[in-house]
Amino acid sequence: MTAILRIEHQISDYDTWKAAFDRDPANRKRSGVQRYTIHRPVNDPQYVMVDLDFDTVADAEAMLTKLQEVWQSGAAAPALAGSPQSRIIETVETTEL
Repeated sequence: MTAILRIEHQISDYDTWKAAFDRDPANRKRSGVQRYTIHRPVNDPQYVMVDLDFDTVADAEAMLTKLQEVWQSGAAAPALAGSPQSRIIETVETTEL
């Protein structure tokens, strides 16, 4: 089973947000992230959705705790607009057609 930490939030500027994301203040690799995917709605460039994949729910929960601290820092999260929404999910089925 893969645990996925899904994060969604408004941003003020994608390039600023992406630069902060790339600085990686929560140290994704050391925190157990196996891969990540960034999504943006086609009709809302000021919104991002990020999926962080983990081997365990415990790793995802620990990362969420770290990220909640990061989100409190204007320097570490300069482009956040509003409060991020997050949830830990699991993939129950994938089918390719």
